[in-house]
Order: sequence, then C-alpha cells, then structure tokens
Amino acid sequence: MNNRYDVVIAGAGPAGGQCARDLAARGYDVVVLETESEDEFPRQSNKSTAGTFPSMMSSFGIPDDVVMQYTDSVVLESPTNHYVREQPGAVLEFADFKRFLVEDSRADGAEYRFDARVTAPIMENGEIIGVRYNGDEEVYGEIIIDATGPAAPLAKKLGVVDLKRENHAIGIEYEFEGIDIDRPGFADLHDAMMLRLDHEIAPGGYSWIFHTGEDTAKVGLCYIQNGSHEQYARDDFSIDDYLTHWLDTDPRFRDAERLEGKQHRGSAHIQPPGKLHTDRFMAIGDTVPTVDPLWGEGINKCMQSGRMAAAAADTCLKHGDLEPTAENLEVYDTLWRRDVAPNHRKRLLMTQLLYLAPNERYDQLMADLRRLDDDTLTKANRGNIPAIAKLLEPRDIPMLATFAKERLSLGSFL
Repeated sequence: MNNRYDVVIAGAGPAGGQCARDLAARGYDVVVLETESEDEFPRQSNKSTAGTFPSMMSSFGIPDDVVMQYTDSVVLESPTNHYVREQPGAVLEFADFKRFLVEDSRADGAEYRFDARVTAPIMENGEIIGVRYNGDEEVYGEIIIDATGPAAPLAKKLGVVDLKRENHAIGIEYEFEGIDIDRPGFADLHDAMMLRLDHEIAPGGYSWIFHTGEDTAKVGLCYIQNGSHEQYARDDFSIDDYLTHWLDTDPRFRDAERLEGKQHRGSAHIQPPGKLHTDRFMAIGDTVPTVDPLWGEGINKCMQSGRMAAAAADTCLKHGDLEPTAENLEVYDTLWRRDVAPNHRKRLLMTQLLYLAPNERYDQLMADLRRLDDDTLTKANRGNIPAIAKLLEPRDIPMLATFAKERLSLGSFL
C-alpha cells in the first residue's frame, strides 16, 4: 500500500469528496481517510437535510439520480402566518450523493481507505507531514486536509480551529410518509422546502418540512444552545421532545408514519471562522465551520470550500519548487472569504438577532416579507444594512437594545 501522496484528506463528506474529485481530475495522487466502513458508508454520517439549489448541481456536475425531489419554492412559516418565495431547489438523497462523490473521484484515480479513523497529525520540524490513523497506521502527504467536520482531530491539534461549545448547533430529522402536504390553513408544501420560525418547536432555531414526493417529506429541527435557546426553552425538553411535540400538535402529521431507517442526527458550529490553514495544512467544510449561519445551508458551502482548497493545493503542487507553506496556501483563505462565505459576520449577527425575536414578531415578519420587493429581500439576505433596516419597526427597538447589550458584553459587536 502506498504511504506517500500529494494530498491526504481526512473525511469523505461533501467537502472532502469534492476536494478529492478536483485534485484527482488534475492528476494528483490523493488519498481520503474515512472512519466508516465502505459497506455501510454513509450510515453514520448521513446527517444532512440535503436541501440545495440547481446552481450547486450544475457547478459541480451532480447527476439527477441523487435527487429525491426538485422543488419550486421556499416557504417561511411562523406560528400563524407564512411567506412563499419562488426559488428552485433540490432535495438530495444524501447517502447517494456522498457515494457519488466517492465513485466519481475514484474514477479519476483518487484512493479511499475506509475503516480509517484519523487520530493525530504526524509532525516534523513543527510542520505536519502526515496523518496517523487507527492507532499506529501512518500515511504521508505534501499537503494535509481536515474535512472531518466538528470532530476536527487534526485542525484542533494544530491550533487552526477553536470550536466553541456555546456555538454548537444540534439537529434531528426523520423521513415520513402520510403527511398532509396541502393542509387547509397552511401553505401548500408541494415541491417546496419549508422553514418554520417558532420557539415552541425550535427555541433559538428553526424547524423544517422538505417535500420529497407525493405524501413524503423530511421533517426536523435544529437550534443552538445559546442565550436565545435558554430564553425560550423548556427545562425538561430534549431535542427529541421538541420534535415529538411538533409531530403531536401539527395536524399535518396526524396520519404520518416514520420511514424505517430514515433517521438522521447532525451538528455544526455557528460562529465566525478563525484560521483556515497553516503550513502544509488546510481545514475545509464544517471543520472550519462553513455552514451558512442564517438558513443552515451547508452542502454548497462545503463543496465550494473543497474546491477552493483544491485550487490552493494546485498552485503549490504544479510548481515542484513551491513549498506549501502557510504563505503560499494563503490563496485558500482569500478564496474562502471571498467566494465561500462573503459577509459571514453580518449574516451571523442577522442570525443572532432573528432568533432573539419572539413568536409574535415572526408572525409580523411574514407580512413584512410580503410587502418588500425581491431586490430588497435579496440585499437583506446578503447582509445589506439599509435593506435589513426596512424589515425593522419601531417596536423592535427594545429587542435591538437587548441584542446590542449582549454583543457588547461579549466584545463582539460590529
């Protein structure tokens, strides 16, 4: 077995798989280390709602056969109101999608080692030169990439990421059949991805119904266990209890039944990125973290980060005399902040403000969204301050004051 490669990638998720695809297509020797066994992959890491957009599908050449359902709209719900925006999307079968990335990169020569749990970096003269896995097995590379998500066994030990517990978001999702997709009194969810803002269901977060065809859908919720969650949460409720509560009280689920084996749990960190790389090393995907803080979209962001890391590696590897030092890999940091997550800090602040609002403000927000034009909403979604201001009202002043006080106390008000 070869022990020396141009690039060693830890983790075969969307970021690691796409990075391997791009590097193998360029002719580099790349190996991907994946904790799960190949026979069951990705049973343990099948954790995403897998909602994405056609732009991701076309940008990365993703085939239609990994799509469960193409959607036509995005629906936002509050406890008693809703807003519909025409927006094409796609709900993927996440397991099929991940297996596609593996097989497609393999076709170009990428090697995968399953049952390979990465434990530590191999260091020499203060630089990472390889990876130790499964206790005592080793593999070496010119460049090492951590795509393991929040576990981050390499990035943490190299001091590249510092994932804060208070920024840890958790999520749970089941797939159902027998859902009343067009229930009177609710928005029609046929061919739609719906996100619901309701502290009774997801305190300090949101819940969702993603239509997957006929009377089936992915149903779940997530939240960050931060101040907003503590303000609205029930002391005796776990995340499973909140999902059960929603299923028991929403009439759309009255005749719904869970599909066996279609249960997913996941986590990510919602916080500003710190370092992204060092000598001979880059962190990608949710290791960074990369997920969009406002609406939780992660697949496209992870794929983009994998592509940017591959481009940065290529700039060094195609020149035999250019060492992959932190300085020479700086292009990854530049591309990440420009193309993967522009306005990340503004969007994070928007997220914190959004989840601080009470339920009755969510009801009004739906009406506010309907009265504004698409251009203003697009700008607000991108973090444009004047556009965001158009969504605010005089009664929001106390909430804004509370928000500003919290930010100043944490030393992070921008």
